Amino acid sequence: MRRTAGMRLCLSALLVAVAAVSGSQAVAAEHSGGAAEPAAEPALVQALQRDLGLTEEEALTRLAAESRAVAVEPDARRAAGRAFGGSWFDPADGTLVVAVTDEARAADVRATGAEVELVRHTQRELNATLTELDELDAPEGVAAWHVDPRVNSVVVDVVAGARGDAEVAAFLADARRAGPVTVRTGAVEAPETFAAGTVGGDPYYTGNVRCSIGFSVHGGFVTAGHCGGVGASVSGWDRTHIGTFQGSSFPGNDYAWVSVGSGWWTVPVVLGWGTVSDALVRGSAEAPIGASICRSGSTTGWHCGTVLAKNETVNYSSGETVYQLTKTSVCAEPGDSGGSYISGDQAQGVTSGGWGNCSGGGETWYQPVNEILNAYGLTLHTA
Repeated sequence: MRRTAGMRLCLSALLVAVAAVSGSQAVAAEHSGGAAEPAAEPALVQALQRDLGLTEEEALTRLAAESRAVAVEPDARRAAGRAFGGSWFDPADGTLVVAVTDEARAADVRATGAEVELVRHTQRELNATLTELDELDAPEGVAAWHVDPRVNSVVVDVVAGARGDAEVAAFLADARRAGPVTVRTGAVEAPETFAAGTVGGDPYYTGNVRCSIGFSVHGGFVTAGHCGGVGASVSGWDRTHIGTFQGSSFPGNDYAWVSVGSGWWTVPVVLGWGTVSDALVRGSAEAPIGASICRSGSTTGWHCGTVLAKNETVNYSSGETVYQLTKTSVCAEPGDSGGSYISGDQAQGVTSGGWGNCSGGGETWYQPVNEILNAYGLTLHTA
């Protein structure tokens, strides 16, 4: 976002200094068997302590374990082959768990450093069930559905108090005929997107709507599609022109990208809003289910939680359906739409919507950033 040159130079110098800190790296290495891990950003460590109730040592140990799990996952998936049933991070043991349907594949998967759980259904079978559910018309009482490798089933989340509704019951009956389905009362209320009217903060604006910047890319930034359509003019926190929506997709997807000009520029930074230090973005390796994750948005600032599910179909209360979102336990509120989700120093996605708030809690969904980059041929701006 636009700042004076002096302020931007000070910020850049501060971020370089933060990146050079070696204390966190040394502690992380000590608790990971002596192997040197990438230095943990102080912002992430502080937020995990606050939002997940961890000590500094526990936060550093967890981040190091999550980093190893991300590195192991591609090899473990290849080792499982057609028997692959999904994977997730187990924070209790600090390991990646891989579900397989063929016991003969277990030894090969364990050889990559992952743990193994034998299951009945492959991820391909579960994805096929999910695709059939995506073809159904969902009533408002059905919040979302996703493949959950931990229960080896497609999980359907029903809004509290709506399970007895006739339309919900009919949807669930059709869903069970499609394949392995587990029903859960997950959402306290129907999910909605997090765009908002004009209020203060450090946002961007499209007309009368306020949203949040996601991640810088070369030439602009990515954000949520419901925040603006192609050609919409964008102004920054100070109401000066920042750029234009060059691509936007909603519903179905919820992503967009905005070109930046008029004296504005991009930096590989996620804002900590004074609660924690600003975080540098160094890549976009995908975090597994169970990993810690933090979100930055212009309404509620910086909050953390864990990845709950992937490839989830969300049925927003306004009637729009969005596919292939990732669910988290992180809270958000109106105006946070489009904001950044980051795990360690890896970009994960942009805020789509959710239910609840940051006073009483809730759940949120984000559009994975790698899908956005691939859709528009963009390159993430990294440190």
